[in-house]
Amino acid sequence: MKMLNPHKARLERRMVGSTNRWHFSENPFSGDLLALSQKCKALSVDFDEALKNPERLCISQIQQLFCEKFKHKDIQTGEADVILECLGFNWELHRPQLFQSETLTKLYLAALVRGTTYPLKELEKLLRAQLPGKTKEREPVKKIIIFLKINDPQVTKVAFSMALKSLYLSEVEMNEDDVLGVLASAHVLQFSSLSQRCVTIMMNGLSPTTIKNFYLAGCKYKEEQLTAACEKWLEMNLVPLMGTQIHLRKIPQDLLHKVLMSPSLFTFSEFHLLKTMLLWVFLQLNNRVQTIPIHETVLSFFTSFSKECCFLDRDVGQRLMPLFRCLHLHSITRGKDLEQLRNINLFPESWLVRVAANHYHALENGGDMVHLKDLNTHAVRFGLLFSQEHTTHSQTIAMYGFFFEIKGVRHDTTSYSFYMQRLRHTDLELPDLGYKDGPISLKAERLVRYEIRAQTLVDGKWQEFGTNQMVHKFGLTKSSRKSNTLKIQTVGTPIYASFAFIFPGS
Repeated sequence: MKMLNPHKARLERRMVGSTNRWHFSENPFSGDLLALSQKCKALSVDFDEALKNPERLCISQIQQLFCEKFKHKDIQTGEADVILECLGFNWELHRPQLFQSETLTKLYLAALVRGTTYPLKELEKLLRAQLPGKTKEREPVKKIIIFLKINDPQVTKVAFSMALKSLYLSEVEMNEDDVLGVLASAHVLQFSSLSQRCVTIMMNGLSPTTIKNFYLAGCKYKEEQLTAACEKWLEMNLVPLMGTQIHLRKIPQDLLHKVLMSPSLFTFSEFHLLKTMLLWVFLQLNNRVQTIPIHETVLSFFTSFSKECCFLDRDVGQRLMPLFRCLHLHSITRGKDLEQLRNINLFPESWLVRVAANHYHALENGGDMVHLKDLNTHAVRFGLLFSQEHTTHSQTIAMYGFFFEIKGVRHDTTSYSFYMQRLRHTDLELPDLGYKDGPISLKAERLVRYEIRAQTLVDGKWQEFGTNQMVHKFGLTKSSRKSNTLKIQTVGTPIYASFAFIFPGS
């Protein structure tokens, strides 16, 4: 005799109706029709009428009953119990598999009791067929024909057949060309496990060619996990990947706006982000262009408009205004880049005046950016894309006469460090930054509020590392010239390292 475990937790039970009949709350509908009948009485619901309107039954509980009974059984190969008429085809199905779909469950229960005077007896017969016992003692259940009308153009016959096949097989092979239609079919069928599998495949298959359709599918079918994955993927790849491909044209404006507003957006510099935005607008307005134009061609397009009105003040540019408001134009300080801002006649004059005034005020006050308060929304930002072939990777930047190096170092196959350090203007290794006529600050110290982040994709999930917001007085001595170091351990590649900072009032 097997000894019972005295410490095994007892299942709580709850009473149904006004009698002393009980059933377990973790399995609230286990074929106990008397309990179900009592529940209906307690809720003042006519039981036969409830059967005629399956929406009033606990469909998920009925599904659970049938799915649990047949979870570990072989695929049905006998005669079909149900004929589904849909998309001009007749699909033969078996009850145990059919009940994985909430839509088919509702259609089946509705068809089961339709045209019969005793719907309760029909359901009793169905439930009795699922209960343990000898097969010969089970009463046969009549074959049912159900009808399903689908209006979603994404649901093709091939995709729908794959969705129905998934009722029988847990791992139906599908590629990126099929997954969108299968997801649509899964939503029509209300087949949650298949929907989740499609979402996982789509999240792992994000690329410049799929990002648009997958994002729109996530919005249409309210798959928040998928839309969030699309936004995160584009935050990292908008500038380094999409900014070099014709597929940039396909990015929806609402998605682009969300990404531009994100503090996690990766860019090599603010001017790189501006160039990507100019290219996106150019591709939107020149549909016949099928190859990525050179930057000079994009600039020529914008300068071709009349100087009487800037591009964003025109009718065609008004709807794009929110996108360009997300840019940190104060981060662009190189004379050559500022000259382009003026020449392309894109921004309202008031914007350019404000940028110039902020630069002048900062220069007059030793670099203090008193007009900037929030590091997430106003930071000067730069980035390094650290690939597997890099052992060290760095970039030298200049801001109001102060020079910094942002740097990444790979110590071994999984260990990395990222930091920023101040440079002297006399350093021999200081490259030509295009600031031959720019300012040089002789201040021995510079107060900086900064944050260093690193993000990488590992097994379909983004790993994020960061220093949090730090304040450091950068000097020119060995002990004061270097920021805190962000040390990370990861197998992901590439690593998107972002450096954000402002010069607070000192």
